[in-house]
Amino acid sequence: MKKHIYKVLAISAILSLGACKKDFLNQSNPNAIAVENYFKTENDVLLAVNGVYQSLRSSNTLGENSGLFTDERSDDAGRNDNQSNAGEPFQFNDFSLLPSNSYLRSHWLALYEAIGRTNVVLTNIDKVSFANAATKENYKAEAKFIRAIMYFELVRKWGPVPVVTKQLSTADEVKENTFRVPEADVYNQIVNDLKDALNSTLPNFQTGANIGRTSKAAINAYLGKVYLTMAGTLPANKTENLSNANIYLMVAYNMKAFGSLSEIPYTDVFDVAKKATCKELIFQISNKQGDISFSSSIAANNQAKGETINSLKPSTGIGGNVKLDLINEYETSDLRKDFSVKFANDPIVKDWFITKFRDASQLATNAGYGGNDWILMRYADVILMLAEVNMLQGNDAVAIQYLDMVRARAGMPLYAVAKTDATYAAKFPTLKLAILHERRVEFAFEHQRWFDLIRNFTAAELVTYLKAKPQSSYGIAKLANVTLKDRYYPIPFDEVKLDPVKMYQNPGY
Repeated sequence: MKKHIYKVLAISAILSLGACKKDFLNQSNPNAIAVENYFKTENDVLLAVNGVYQSLRSSNTLGENSGLFTDERSDDAGRNDNQSNAGEPFQFNDFSLLPSNSYLRSHWLALYEAIGRTNVVLTNIDKVSFANAATKENYKAEAKFIRAIMYFELVRKWGPVPVVTKQLSTADEVKENTFRVPEADVYNQIVNDLKDALNSTLPNFQTGANIGRTSKAAINAYLGKVYLTMAGTLPANKTENLSNANIYLMVAYNMKAFGSLSEIPYTDVFDVAKKATCKELIFQISNKQGDISFSSSIAANNQAKGETINSLKPSTGIGGNVKLDLINEYETSDLRKDFSVKFANDPIVKDWFITKFRDASQLATNAGYGGNDWILMRYADVILMLAEVNMLQGNDAVAIQYLDMVRARAGMPLYAVAKTDATYAAKFPTLKLAILHERRVEFAFEHQRWFDLIRNFTAAELVTYLKAKPQSSYGIAKLANVTLKDRYYPIPFDEVKLDPVKMYQNPGY
């Protein structure tokens, strides 16, 4: 069990499920401040809430470099060099993932560690007197929001998972809470947390120094996405879940501070100089340009050898690899393609790489300390979810109106014109596939694609969809490996060992 430092204060006894043994728990750090003695002032709570937000930044939770668990699982990105097929990361893309995979275990533990931080705040906040009761409720709302989105990650990837909503301080408490609950119960907790967060006085949008904290628009948008996912993945209450998805997405949509999406150029969404003023952004992880500790590395990490478009930092590798399958899906003249990807001609690369995230300014330095914020929710997402939910409700005309908002901003023909094109019609013969296509090219490399696939296809349909793709456009990862088991990740081996009955393994592993 780690001791987590918030500023200069050490908070102990934050337990990740399965991460500690009893003898380790019984050890004490004479320099640490026990949780029960830590929370004295409003500022103590603020520092703890800041520590909760800090957990979002990790590459093992939702940070900009967490694409291994999302994009590299999908048909958008992967690892296509000769050295990749020997390492554990390749297992995600190759559909050969093992329960013993150390990256998988780190992801699981980091998500629960973040949840543990939220539980510490929520368990202890009532010990503190606040000058303004609204401040206290807002801190609770922020903690519940982050707990909700962490459980949203867990349930979509693993299905039934343990749900813990209080601080765990002993090995016995950990053991008592180490059991998987049904997916519907996980989603109920997520919905309850998000609805509770709406009962705060958080602003509709955060501005200035508060950018990176949650808001009413973000909470509503996530509630919409959660209900839409429930409608697509749970067998019960589909009609009700779609209705709720539409309600909360419309609330978020009606909060927008712009008229038409076309008012906001696509490139502005990712422009470091405009990240504080871009009206499309709803929730983002804020980074500081030029700062060694809080800068973004995504621009430099994605750049291929011999290229300079992303960053001043020289690259010696292949950068962020792009599957040919995605390249082939872009329509002719789609401006999002030229902005998002580029072919690297260097002899050791000769492949497509990601250019969507750029900071080649002097302020980022040649060390690649970029200022890119990591966007977790933006209005194009809300708009295309509204297209999806209306399509599922049988309101095709309304769905197409939302779809066309995104296509118009990208300079693409509206849907009625596009579907008269033989190539487009052959690739996307249904409105469902047209919306899925639009989401793919709009949100490429934003860690959305895998979730879009599992929301829109059953396990059997997903296998059929992926295996229909030509292996030649998929890279060295083997599509032949895809089976029904790959809808979910395996429960990490160390977690199953804790209790093979209560922490049962997912089928196929």
